Amino acid sequence: MITSPAFAGKKYAVLGLARSGLATVDALVASGAEVVAWDTREEARDAVADRAQIGDPVGADLTGYAGVVVAPGVPLNRHPIAGHAANYGVPVIGDIELFAQARADLPRHKVVGITGTNGKSTTTALVHHILKTAGVPTTMGGNIGLPILGQDPLPQGGVYVLELSSYQIDLTYSLDCDVAVLLEITPDHLDRYENMAAYINSKLRLFDMQSPDHLAAYYHYQLLSTTIRKRIGDGHRKVDFANDDEALVELQRHWPALQGPHNAQNAAAAMAVCIELDVGKDALKEGFRTYPGLPHRMERVAERNGILFVNDSKATNTESSAPALASYPHIHWIVGGLAKTEDLGPCAAQLGHVRAAYTIGEAGPMFARLLEGRVPVTQSELLVTAVKDAAAAARPGEVVLLSPACASFDQFRDYEARGQAFRDAVGALGE
Repeated sequence: MITSPAFAGKKYAVLGLARSGLATVDALVASGAEVVAWDTREEARDAVADRAQIGDPVGADLTGYAGVVVAPGVPLNRHPIAGHAANYGVPVIGDIELFAQARADLPRHKVVGITGTNGKSTTTALVHHILKTAGVPTTMGGNIGLPILGQDPLPQGGVYVLELSSYQIDLTYSLDCDVAVLLEITPDHLDRYENMAAYINSKLRLFDMQSPDHLAAYYHYQLLSTTIRKRIGDGHRKVDFANDDEALVELQRHWPALQGPHNAQNAAAAMAVCIELDVGKDALKEGFRTYPGLPHRMERVAERNGILFVNDSKATNTESSAPALASYPHIHWIVGGLAKTEDLGPCAAQLGHVRAAYTIGEAGPMFARLLEGRVPVTQSELLVTAVKDAAAAARPGEVVLLSPACASFDQFRDYEARGQAFRDAVGALGE
């Protein structure tokens, strides 16, 4: 795990004891800090009772605390901990901020921070894979993989690649990324932010924390608002990775896990990062070619009788599903779940790729209504039924695509459980 003498002798409260919270408790205790931990779940509290005091920081006397470390899922706009900690002058931070504070005691390294609305996970995993291919010591964390504090420190010359959500950036104040990447921003998480401007402002704080000599990378500078240009352009070295679009689209045919225009953007971002980190051309080429893709994100599950089955369960909004629909010419689209919008959004522009749609979940009737008269629709209701219906209708050369454009919580624990159910249903087709 990552520890630091910077935490020794200090007192912290940790609120939320899921994976990152548990790693935070362990890292702080191992660093010589005193920790008070809390979670609403009794079993979570019991899991740390041997090494931390148990107590709810809300309402407690926080005099002398160095920080309250909260999970990114804690809604600071509604949760009382934000106001309570402010009354004591105690910062509310996350595990990424603790990592930032520990950096001075780690072997010499670099940090890549990647944010945006869509494409963060793919770009993060792709950069990590290319660096590994090039023989660079690297790990990934933040909003992907294992909690960063729970991972072993990298040796000298290593690169930490961090996927950073707006929630994590909100809890971070001193992370100076050697390379900070801004992918496309579209409306999301507006239950946590007053408006779209506030959401964008959260993302841009990643660049505010950067030293002037570090690199800011972004997509299509001329399309960005004046505010965004000023925030990420003033005083930074910068690169517009849209400049590589044309060449990368031509190269995509060699990258089976990076299909579609959205992945051209992700690949362009990864290339800009890796060039900045001095990765050679041969390693770049091999890294792109061998990138396996992420589970549940345009994941090629199987090919049966010439029909490709693709799991894009991680597409939980229409902005995420639209690029998936643009990736193949002939698609049987499985769509539905717990809706975030009441329209097709950018998916409407991609219906020319859709041979037929199969609706599932709570939003199934809504999508059936929206798609009626535009593409053939089957109201399958259940995912397993939709897979059977689509497989029966599809022809060789076509794609059965689960890209739900919805959250999963109406029928599944999370998008990963939904994606696994898709895999299982495809596997059962041959039985």
